[in-house]
Amino acid sequence: MTSTQLQPSETECTYVADLYQQVRARTLEIVAPLEIEDYVIQTAEFMSPPRWHIGHTSWFFETVLQTYQPGYQTYSDEFLFYFNSYYEGFGARMPRPKRGTRSRPTVKETRHYRAHIDEHMSRFIESVKTREDAETILSIVRLGLEHEMQHQELLVYDIKHLLCDQFNAAISPAPVSTESVNGMVEVEGGLFELGYEVRYRTASGSDRPLDEYAEAPRYRSGFCNDFAFDNEKPHHKVFLENFLIDRAPVSNGDYLEFMNDGGYQDFRWWHSAGWEKVNLEHWRAPLYWEQRDGEWMIRDFAGVHSAADKLNEPVSHVSFLEASAYAKWIGKRLPTEGEWEKAASFNPALDSKQPFPWGNAAPDAIHGNLFENRLWSVAPIGSFPEGKTAYGCQQMIGDVWEWTTSDYVPYPGFKSEFDEYNDKWFVGQKVLRGGSFATPRAHIRTTYRNFFYPHERWMIAGFRCAKDK
Repeated sequence: MTSTQLQPSETECTYVADLYQQVRARTLEIVAPLEIEDYVIQTAEFMSPPRWHIGHTSWFFETVLQTYQPGYQTYSDEFLFYFNSYYEGFGARMPRPKRGTRSRPTVKETRHYRAHIDEHMSRFIESVKTREDAETILSIVRLGLEHEMQHQELLVYDIKHLLCDQFNAAISPAPVSTESVNGMVEVEGGLFELGYEVRYRTASGSDRPLDEYAEAPRYRSGFCNDFAFDNEKPHHKVFLENFLIDRAPVSNGDYLEFMNDGGYQDFRWWHSAGWEKVNLEHWRAPLYWEQRDGEWMIRDFAGVHSAADKLNEPVSHVSFLEASAYAKWIGKRLPTEGEWEKAASFNPALDSKQPFPWGNAAPDAIHGNLFENRLWSVAPIGSFPEGKTAYGCQQMIGDVWEWTTSDYVPYPGFKSEFDEYNDKWFVGQKVLRGGSFATPRAHIRTTYRNFFYPHERWMIAGFRCAKDK
């Protein structure tokens, strides 16, 4: 049977246009407190200067204009070279470790480039609805906006590495923990549908699985931010044994016990690659921890704090190697991504998955600590009881990305929806789930698969443990 192309409505085109304005404005909001000198600094080869982020996210949309806007004139070949990231198909590029070695294009020129692209894109999106390829174009624009939300989070990481407590962020008061969250919960095994099932809202406003022969409207605003990356698809059956999983992320207090017990000095807890890193990099604590007069301190956007004052907060900036060592020390293990997703999304009473731990409602301030909470830090464990899962796990969305033991590989039946976006990274990395305090609300769901190399810890990553039943 021939597939059916779902043509976008006026409302749907307006939604994409509005989302474009919102996302693009948020990027500039994040960088607003920076001084001009801050924009061009690259603190490490795995970081990028803020100037590069605001240019690269504009470069993505310029490639859309080049492909789909008749008569569009490229802004600058030099900009195409400098602001490309890793897309070999779009031509030559500046290697990532060298992004901070150039002072040109200037910050002023980069902002002008961004404004130029925004002007063209606004007119272009308005004209799309009458085109036969409108569905394809709006899907790519939506991907570009999700791509920019990824870079908004990366900007937070890079600014923290650059300035940390010198950055004048507008920080909201931290919530108060309202309950003690400890122990583990049991999750029943069996067959489980892992991954994203395409859903959308009908004209009446109800949600249903997409018709078997219809193409997925990946830009639409319907069912709970119903966008997903290709690496979350297709949903497929996996078999899980019964397991236990922590109700809360591992806390600073928990991790400090591991440190005080000589965890970083005992090879027994570490993978070979981890023990090599411990000795080569002289790891003794998570990133952004420092010792003063024998006391461990934690530096964040709000300042330098005694670790003793943050014992009930999720530990962050730990690598997979550190998380695995802690789990072995405590007599547990890291969950697989299938176990994590079931604990986060499955409701036994309904015998079905939910898009979020708490149900179908889109994320709000009461559900979890995401970027719009404006905390610029993790929140105390027990601060979001409204966001708990059906099993009683808390803070599975927001605060810290959680390491799993799963390798980042394609799901069975995977089909790339955009070359070189996700498909080229399926080797050597581990899957993280759940989002962080730097993740925008519209960007997260329980099926989202983030990925990093096992030794990396510059991102906002933590973990919770699991155990065989």
